[in-house]
Amino acid sequence: MSAKNKKLIPLEKILFSQGFGTRRHCSNLIMADLVQVDGEIIDDPDRLINSEGLILTIEGETWAFHEKAYVAFNKPTNYECSHKTKHHPSVYHLLPAQLIERGIQCVGRLDQDTTGLLLMSDDGQFIHQMTTPKKNIGKIYEVTTTDIITSGQINHLLSGVVLDDDPKPCFATQCHQEDEKKLVLTIVEGRYHQVKRMLAAVGNHVEKLHRRAIGNYELPTDLKEGHWTWLTAENMKALFGKD
Repeated sequence: MSAKNKKLIPLEKILFSQGFGTRRHCSNLIMADLVQVDGEIIDDPDRLINSEGLILTIEGETWAFHEKAYVAFNKPTNYECSHKTKHHPSVYHLLPAQLIERGIQCVGRLDQDTTGLLLMSDDGQFIHQMTTPKKNIGKIYEVTTTDIITSGQINHLLSGVVLDDDPKPCFATQCHQEDEKKLVLTIVEGRYHQVKRMLAAVGNHVEKLHRRAIGNYELPTDLKEGHWTWLTAENMKALFGKD
C-alpha cells in the first residue's frame, strides 16, 4: 500500500480515533449530517477520507486531525495531575472531552501548587522518551525562595545534593540567580518533589515554583493559565533540544 493510500481512512474510524465517542456514536453523527469534511457534509461512515491536513467540523465544532496527541498545557496552581485527585480538582477537567476520550496522559507530573509547562500525550513511547533521565532533557524551573539565596547554596545545587530516599546525589545541570530570592534551575531527572527537596537540602525553601521550559521549548507567552495548544513539528524538535 502506498503512503498516500495509508492516509485514506474511513470517516467513522477517524472520528473514533479523535475521541468523539464510540464507533456507533461516531457513525450516528455522520449519518445525521452532523459531520463536515473541509466544509462538505459527509453522510457515509465508510467514506474514505485523506487524513493529511484534515479539518473536521462536528456538530459545529472545528477539529484538526492529529494521529497522535501532543499537547502543551499551562498548568494553574491548585490543580492535581491525576484522574483520582485527593484535595484539588484535576487538570483533566480543563481539557476537552475528545482528548480525555482518546486517553491523553500527563507527561510526568507537577505538584498541585506548581505552575507552568505541562506536556500531555496519548503516545506511550513519547511519554517514556520525555521522562527518562537517559535522554538528558532539561526541565527549566523558576524558583522563588523564602530566604535569600547564597552562592554556597547555588554551588551545592550544582555539585549535587543527597535526598533522604536515595543515596545517589541529584544536581542542577544549570542554576543561575535572577534576584536575591529567585533562581532559574535546570534538572534532567523527575524525582518526587525534587526541586523543593533540593532547596530544602541546601538550607532554603521553595515559596513558588514555575516550569518555564522543557528542552528548547518554552511555554508560549500567549498561552493563558488553564489553556492548551497542539505541539507543532518544530515544537517537538525543540523539546528534544534540537533546532
